[in-house]
Amino acid sequence: MEGTLSTSAPVSTSINPRKKVTTLALRQKKERGEPIVMLTAYDYPTAMAEDQAGVDVILVGDSLGMVVLGYENTLPVTMEEMLHHCRAVSRGARSALLVGDMPFMSYQVSTEEAVRNAGRFLQQGGMDTVKLEGGRERLDAVRAIVGAGIPAMGHLGLTPQSVHQLGGFRPQGRTASAAKRLLEDALLLEEAGCFSLVLESVPARLADLVSKRLSIPTIGIGAGVSCDGQVLVTHDLLGLFDRFTPKFVKKYANFHVEMQRAFSEFKAEVESKQFPAAEHSVEMADAEWEALLKEVE
Repeated sequence: MEGTLSTSAPVSTSINPRKKVTTLALRQKKERGEPIVMLTAYDYPTAMAEDQAGVDVILVGDSLGMVVLGYENTLPVTMEEMLHHCRAVSRGARSALLVGDMPFMSYQVSTEEAVRNAGRFLQQGGMDTVKLEGGRERLDAVRAIVGAGIPAMGHLGLTPQSVHQLGGFRPQGRTASAAKRLLEDALLLEEAGCFSLVLESVPARLADLVSKRLSIPTIGIGAGVSCDGQVLVTHDLLGLFDRFTPKFVKKYANFHVEMQRAFSEFKAEVESKQFPAAEHSVEMADAEWEALLKEVE
């Protein structure tokens, strides 16, 4: 968008020469105190742009249900929908660690089904790892998934798949008892084999405490600056999702407004016959045109 893009950070237009980011690389970044950068992506061009920008981790989040598919929440998202978008992202990103978000009811029914569906993210979706929500109630699933050789990322705090149980999209861990339980769950997930943990919409001081107690990296979203990394939903960051904006989101662009402007301008030019102009049209040689006219007269 002319006149709106910041020039403060270099933008690469070449193929990204980075080495593939691994779960070990994330742990090493935590040990060195280097922040981890994570974003969501749901399609090929977005994944390519994020990969070339040097994003460490790309999450194909079930948030696609809301920001791409128009659902009210993440609950209707299916495995087939997730795998469809995962495949697109895997074709666009070569270096970032790819995380597939396990959708609602893909891991809650049984450990066998959890492992089978987690495996599909790697075999059919091109992902490197999977993410699942919940604490102590998910330990068997986490152990089974990790035991099958599939890296698992945990997710505590505001867990969108439990939106009805939580009474809406509300911050979590704000009482001493709730904070203690969250810390305990974080330690249990680490013990069960999670390589990382997302902390969503929890008090900053609690996220700081959890991050210091764990040897695995924490990725915060609405959890303060002390987490080992940060993640945002890309459609929120770009201003593409216009239904609502969570308090913890910083908009780095307003693409929704710019898209509306471009669409309106296109509509106006089509209606006034300004588009397409001569430079947008294909022509043929005069001799060939004359020959055609003779043939069809």
